[in-house]
Amino acid sequence: MLFFLIAAAALWGLGWYLKTPASARLIMIGLVYVAILAVQIVLPADHALRRAIGGTLGEWLTVGGLIALAWLYAQVLKRIRARVRPENLPAAPPPPGAPDVARYARHIILREIGGPGQKALGEARVLVVGAGGLGSPALQYLAAAGVGTIGVIDGDVVEVTNLQRQVIHTDGRTGMPKVFSAEMAMTAQNPHVVIRPYNRRLTEDIAEALFADYDLILDGTDNFETRYLVNRTATVTGKPLIAAALSQWEGQISTYAPKDGTPCYECIFPEAPAPGLAPSCAEAGVLGPLPGVVGAMMAVEAVKEITGAGEGLRGRMLIYDALHGDARVFSLKRRPDCPVCAG
Repeated sequence: MLFFLIAAAALWGLGWYLKTPASARLIMIGLVYVAILAVQIVLPADHALRRAIGGTLGEWLTVGGLIALAWLYAQVLKRIRARVRPENLPAAPPPPGAPDVARYARHIILREIGGPGQKALGEARVLVVGAGGLGSPALQYLAAAGVGTIGVIDGDVVEVTNLQRQVIHTDGRTGMPKVFSAEMAMTAQNPHVVIRPYNRRLTEDIAEALFADYDLILDGTDNFETRYLVNRTATVTGKPLIAAALSQWEGQISTYAPKDGTPCYECIFPEAPAPGLAPSCAEAGVLGPLPGVVGAMMAVEAVKEITGAGEGLRGRMLIYDALHGDARVFSLKRRPDCPVCAG
């Protein structure tokens, strides 16, 4: 079989030198193999050519079968890779260089951020749960700030009723999944960051593995079931959580990091309110610019968490009253009997 190996290597090397496509080189090697099979079948066992080639017909058929199995395995792997969802592909780091300095110059000249802080932003991985009213401005400003990898999970599609406040989406993208609409806007804003869209609802079975892949979680959801799930998962995985909520003219925001001694979300809100006490935006209405104000605050707190600049909202809650132009900050305390973070 040494003859076949030498011939195959020679054909492959010659094809490479002549820049022949790999498929053509494989065909030529296959023709050599077929010719060897023909010699094994047609000529008698003691023929000089068969002795020179070596091996028996059974051995050559075994070799061909193994090659065929290897080829089939490669094809199966190729098809599997082609079906991998875009968000699960390996993330490429944003390219460094002079354009980055110009893009982030206003950050770099800030004493509290500077070059090291901007580098930390470029290396950070932030997951935003929800691409609606709060997620829209948060996502846009995270992308603009140069956060290296931004994940966004949401199972909804863009509707006309969203456009009054969810400014990352456009009228032309109604009917499109929100995560892909947000991806388009963020990529247009900053093509140097990696966007990972997850077009599905956050559920218990995927939450922990998903959160483990990120450094910081932002929760902009509009229902208590998901908020409690986000809080539990962030606590279990040890990820800081920036969570905000809206109601008509008022917004609230805090950073929860029980791993570092602060309360978790369930310490402050141990139970979901009774039906009717906390109506949704669809039921009670919401001021259009309010999500922009509070969502931008989420991005501000995220930048501070990543860079270590200033004083964040760990252990504190900021409540913004847009109707009366008022903002208040309250201190928060852990509950020793909290089922999520106590013990």
